[in-house]
Amino acid sequence: MQELMRTNDITLTALVRALLDEAGIPMFELDVNMSVLEGSIGILPRRVMVAERDYDRVIRILSDNEVELPHQ
Repeated sequence: MQELMRTNDITLTALVRALLDEAGIPMFELDVNMSVLEGSIGILPRRVMVAERDYDRVIRILSDNEVELPHQ
């Protein structure tokens, strides 16, 4: 697995998920349950992971759809 992005923006995560679902590319979110520890205030970013073999394709899909990933 390779990290695609880290973000607190749940709308960006939802957009990326929708685009990858449409392309048939699985993704996995890490740190989702950390909100329980932080009190659901959104200060801890979630990590979005994709398979290494899909990474370049994912970047192309996001670029084609004008989705800018946050800087890491």
